[in-house]
Amino acid sequence: MPALPIAILVVVILASGSATTQPPPMVSGLGVRHIEIPTESTEATPTPEIQISPRVSTTFEFDSALDPAKVVLEGEKRFSLVDLGRSTLRLVPSEQILPGERLRLTVLFQDGSVPLGAAFVLVAHPARADRLVEVLRQPRTAESYQQEAKEARAETQQCHEENERLRAEQQGPGGIAGLLANGVIQNEVGVDAKFLRVNTEVRQHPGNVLRTLRAWSYRAPARVAVAVELENPDAGPPWAAEGASLVSKPGMPLKILTVWQKAPISRDPFGRVVVEAEATPDAAQGPFTLKLWGPGGLRTITLSGVTFP
Repeated sequence: MPALPIAILVVVILASGSATTQPPPMVSGLGVRHIEIPTESTEATPTPEIQISPRVSTTFEFDSALDPAKVVLEGEKRFSLVDLGRSTLRLVPSEQILPGERLRLTVLFQDGSVPLGAAFVLVAHPARADRLVEVLRQPRTAESYQQEAKEARAETQQCHEENERLRAEQQGPGGIAGLLANGVIQNEVGVDAKFLRVNTEVRQHPGNVLRTLRAWSYRAPARVAVAVELENPDAGPPWAAEGASLVSKPGMPLKILTVWQKAPISRDPFGRVVVEAEATPDAAQGPFTLKLWGPGGLRTITLSGVTFP
C-alpha cells in the first residue's frame, strides 16, 4: 500500500471519535516545587514524594546549610551524579533506576535548629521528573507566594488553551474534512509516512514489557506521529498505555498531544499504539527515543532511533 494512504488512515483514526483518545499526561517540573518543612512532625505527617527520571537532573535547594556527613541517599550507586553543595543537592539517576522504584533521601542541617532535618521519597518515573525542588525551613516570603501564584496562572492558561484546542477539534468534522478543518492537511501539503525497520533502524530495549513487531512514523506541517504494533508474547496481563514521551538525542522533549490505543493489548491479537506530538519541521530532526508506560509509570516500552520523514 502506498505510504500516503497509510498516513492518512492513521491520522483519520486519530481525528475520528470512534475510539477512546487518552489525554496527554501532565508534565512535572513546569515550575518550582515548593516544600515547607513542618517544625513538628508526627507519624501522620506525609513524607513528600519527588519524581525522578533516568538521566534527568533533579536539584534540591535548601534555605539552610546541610551537614554533608548526614545526607543519606538510598541506592546511591544507581545515580550517575550526586553533587552535594553547601545548601544544594543535585541528583541524576542512571538507567538502573526502575519505574515505580521508591528511594528514601534524608538530610540534616548544620545549625542544629528545629526542624533538625528533612526526609523525602524519590519515586522513579520513565519520563517525568521534578527538575527544581525548593525546600523551605523558614516561613515563606510574600515574593515566594507571588512567584508560585504567577507560575500557577501560567499553567492554568496553558491548560485553558489546550482545552480550547481539543474542544475545537471535537466540534469539527471527522475524516479528511476534519484534517483540513484542523489544519493538519493544508492545501497540497499533507502527511508523509515512513516505515521504520524494527531491530535495524529502531532498537528495542531488553527490558521492554512488550515486543515491537512493526513501526511507522508520520509528519504533518506542525505535528508528528509514531505508530507501533506491539505483541504480548508471554501472555502477561493486558497492557494499556497511560502516557508517552518523545525525546531527541540532545534531551529535548516534544509536546505530546495524544496517546491513542483502541484496546488493551493481550496475547492475541497484537495491538497498536499511536503517539502524536507537536513539532515544527526544525524540531523533529534527528533520532528520537520513544517511551511508553502503563498505569503508574510501570511496565515500560522504550524504542530508540525513531526518525520522521
